[in-house]
Amino acid sequence: MSKTITFNELRKVKDSLPDGAMTRIADELGLRVETVRNYFGGENYKDGRPVGFHLEPGPDGGIVVLDDLLIWDKAQEILDENKQTE
Repeated sequence: MSKTITFNELRKVKDSLPDGAMTRIADELGLRVETVRNYFGGENYKDGRPVGFHLEPGPDGGIVVLDDLLIWDKAQEILDENKQTE
């Protein structure tokens, strides 16, 4: 299953995550932190790997197709936890 959103929406999710969330996602999924950052639009392929992220030019920073939702789902889980503690 894939998800299509705008790049700006993807960055909004990233920016909404609490401090330490990138490290937590990486640890829980057995990934490098840079790989998680690349998922949210980073471009450090020396220390991280590309992960199912395709960007096409367009409005709102372009259209992003996320082929693998594992990181997305973990980020949403963290955001949901934060809503419950607010």
